[in-house]
Parts: sequence; C-alpha cells; structure tokens
Amino acid sequence: MNLSQAKVLITGGSSGIGKATAQLLLRKGAKVAICGRDPQKLQAAADELGAVALPADVSNEAQVTELVQAAVTQLGGYNVLINNAGFGLFAPLTELDPADFRRVWETNVLGAMLVAQASARHFVQEKYGNIINISSTAGSRGFAGGTAYASSKFALGGMTECWRAELRPHNIRVMQVNPSEVLTEFRERSGRDRAPENPTKLHAEDIAHAIASLLELDDRGFVTETTVWATNPRE
Repeated sequence: MNLSQAKVLITGGSSGIGKATAQLLLRKGAKVAICGRDPQKLQAAADELGAVALPADVSNEAQVTELVQAAVTQLGGYNVLINNAGFGLFAPLTELDPADFRRVWETNVLGAMLVAQASARHFVQEKYGNIINISSTAGSRGFAGGTAYASSKFALGGMTECWRAELRPHNIRVMQVNPSEVLTEFRERSGRDRAPENPTKLHAEDIAHAIASLLELDDRGFVTETTVWATNPRE
C-alpha cells in the first residue's frame, strides 16, 4: 500500500516498538493514532510524535469499541491495525501466580482479539484493511519461566492464522511479526532489570522498519509472517 494513504491505529503505542513504528509511519506520510492505558504517558508520546492519542484498555470490550470508532473519526477513515499491546511476566510453573497468568492473557490474547474484532468489522464494511499482530520468537519455542508469556504468543499465532483465513476474501491482509529480543522497556515492565544499551542487539526501530516494509508491499500480495533476529548479538 501507499503509506501516504495509511490510516493507522497502534496499540501499545506510547513506548518501545509501538512508538518507533508510529514515528516511522508518520515520517512516511501516514496518519497515526496511538493507544495506551496511561493517558498522561500516551499524550506525551503523541505530542512528541504528532500522532493522535486514544487512551484505552484493550482488554475492556466497551473501551475497544469506542477506541476503533474514535480512530475512524479522528483519522478520517481507518485501514491499518498494528496489534502491538502486550507484556510479559515470568516465573517457573511451580511458582507462577494464576493472577499474573490471567493478566498476561487478558492483554496479549483477549485484548488482541477484541481490537482485531472491532477493526475487522470496519475493514469488512470497507472491503479493505490490514492487521499486523506483533508476536515474538517466544510464540514458536517455549523456555523455562515463560509459561504465561510464551503461551500467549503461541495463542496469538493461532488467532492470526484463523483471521487470515476468514478475512482474505474481504481484501484484508493479516500478517504477523516475530521479534527476538528487542531493547525496550519490556524487561522493566516484566519486573526485571533494564537491559543495557547494546548496538549488536535489536532496537525498536528495526521492528518498525519490518512493519513498514510489510505494509508497503503492493496490496495484490502480502507476507504472512516474518521473524526478525539480531545478526550477531553480543553481551
């Protein structure tokens, strides 16, 4: 698609991959709205970027309905969802708090479904749209301590395949990006120490570039899934 015609909603858009993607798409001429749960942080990011701030909790169905309606109104249309909101909590199975497991799934799985559902209803009416789900390499291989997070990303991959099968007849492209480790606030939000700056590891801008590339492919085709690894990461 021509990104100057893109009208984009990015969930989890106030930091990390979401914010970097908003910045790149805006630079390429798209209209962009970013969503997040913290209104002050979200507005600060929107002001910095020149994006539209749309506060919402993606796990709340009523808020999601209002979110998508607001995106359509404030962007003057809507044709791209970047389903990026998500976080991780990590613990061995024997120590995993069911409440933490539920919190991860409510955002990473239920939230992704609700925003995609409301967006798809609009895209089907318009007979056109794009959905990009931001997953993880954790969605293809589990690891010790990753029960909550990895399972949520495996589930997202399954939903992506279902939506792709359902929505292709309506000219809606459903795609997935699987980043490996990216140096963002993700580690801190999961209760771990922030990773030090490392030029050999992936940065949010790298994933933003992958997302923009998927969208820029002519609408006659699409890349179903892409995985991004650091070439030669060093500690």
